[in-house]
Amino acid sequence: MRNKYVLCALSAGMAMTAALMPATSLAQQKFVTIGTGGVTGVYYAVGGAICRLVNKDRAKTNLRCSVESTGGSGYNVNTIKVGELDFGMAQSDVQYQGYKGVGSFKEPFADMRSVFSVHPEPFTLVARKDANVKNFTDFKGKRLNVGNPGSGTRAAVDDLLAATNMKVSDFSLASELKADEHGAALCDNKIDGFIYGVGHPSANIQDPTTACGAQLVPITGPAIDALIKKNSYLAYATIPGGMYSNNPQPTKTYGVLATMITSTKVPADTVYTITKAVFDNFDEFKKLHPAFANLDPKHMVVDGLTAPLHEGAARYYREKGWIK
Repeated sequence: MRNKYVLCALSAGMAMTAALMPATSLAQQKFVTIGTGGVTGVYYAVGGAICRLVNKDRAKTNLRCSVESTGGSGYNVNTIKVGELDFGMAQSDVQYQGYKGVGSFKEPFADMRSVFSVHPEPFTLVARKDANVKNFTDFKGKRLNVGNPGSGTRAAVDDLLAATNMKVSDFSLASELKADEHGAALCDNKIDGFIYGVGHPSANIQDPTTACGAQLVPITGPAIDALIKKNSYLAYATIPGGMYSNNPQPTKTYGVLATMITSTKVPADTVYTITKAVFDNFDEFKKLHPAFANLDPKHMVVDGLTAPLHEGAARYYREKGWIK
């Protein structure tokens, strides 16, 4: 009987405490998750930078942001589509393919929405020094990591193979290692090279160039010219000479833009809060990674965005006068 009275007293005390707490303390905390990529890639850094800025004001907004390391662009598109992620990073080409339902996507993701684009992502081809390759087609008969299924890199490799009239079977080994694994595999002589779409500078490229003298290989030629001309979300890119150890010469290639996407299922106020956190603290955001140094907000709200802007992001951009 005594236990019953104790429980009643505890319940009454908890109810009284709740009644005395400020309303803001009782407000329901909202949680959002940003899907990124491998932990050594720039996507993970982007997600971390965004969440850091959002969480600074979580006491006011009741919005808490977390980052999830994922398989990359394609995974993020599919997982946002089924409602298991709120936001995600995606290459601009994968955003296009996912929204339209082409490439590796079987049907359009009509509810996909853009938030903003971020840094350029050149497709970066890296080879062992003893592989003796000068361009992408020299990898015929060699061991190339083509990227893990579901990643933006893998989607880009499939397009590159088609453009150069090559097949996966042209390689003696077409490994599907994740981005966090390919550098070590290269230095351990398990592969001859890898290709990776990433913002620069990247620790993922710095590690093998420093540890085993890996070389950056150009991706150029008439087939690349035709590929870029055909696809408006692609653009030429140059990786500066001297950015990475043992690579003093600039490396010409092509690439995409990193973009942040969401869906119509995410409330406008939530998207507005995250967008505002980034651009109201833009100088701080740019300092959080070297790849962000040259970002311009007026380009970020337009460039590389295939899906319509989410209404929450568009509201903020209209307030700033960046869009009509």
